[in-house]
Amino acid sequence: MNPKLFDIHAHVNFKEFDSDREEVIKRALDNGIWIINVGSDYESSKKAVEIADAYAGVYAAVGIHPTEAVKPPLGGFTAKLKELAKHPKVVAIGECGLDLYRRKKSDLERQKEIFIKQIEMAIELNKPLMIHCRDAHDDLINILATYYSLLSTRHNGNIHFFSGTWEQAQKYFDLGFSISFTGVLTYDVGRITDIVSRAPVDKIMVETDTPFVAPLPRRGQRNEPFYVQEVAKKMAEIRGISYEELAKITTQNALRLFFRDASV
Repeated sequence: MNPKLFDIHAHVNFKEFDSDREEVIKRALDNGIWIINVGSDYESSKKAVEIADAYAGVYAAVGIHPTEAVKPPLGGFTAKLKELAKHPKVVAIGECGLDLYRRKKSDLERQKEIFIKQIEMAIELNKPLMIHCRDAHDDLINILATYYSLLSTRHNGNIHFFSGTWEQAQKYFDLGFSISFTGVLTYDVGRITDIVSRAPVDKIMVETDTPFVAPLPRRGQRNEPFYVQEVAKKMAEIRGISYEELAKITTQNALRLFFRDASV
């Protein structure tokens, strides 16, 4: 049975859930919400796989976050990560990408190096990318264009917690990437609202980025996958459709991207 809603980017594998992880996961699953727990380094990726192994409806993404990429040593990480990525419940490589927010410009080359290794892994294993990008969209688009502009597939990955411009979003769409939105949408209704309203219907998804950025009316609290419903409600309002239709659209988009032609 397919889910009613899909939180495509969560971190229930993080320490913030050590005391009640099972309860949080069960609350989402009991309400028809599936989850992808996303790794930010090897250990959190390994934890995401362990959790996915324990629950039907919970999956994992494994990768090295760009701010972790600049923390030596990372020797041998590619082989270890690739082994994790072969697990049948790993549905994406990431989160990986570029991040210049509060980072030195000199970090960028190291971030690019680790990002490219993960792109190559994703292509080799035929898994989509789960991308993090902050204040570096143009650099990231240029790298993706090198690898994906000639590929025939139109489902190459997702730009999570999208924060770029409409012009950048269009470039991602052209490269076969979708974008997803968080609870920030419920209280920061500026440029991103316009992007939500204009994005192609087959290129949008919802996420929580749990435990961060809880939506209204829980802003400031610890976030969890159950609250992805609030993101979906706001997206439905912006696009002028029913919650049920928005949930169906974003869930189908997630299944198409993360499971390809495989049985879920």
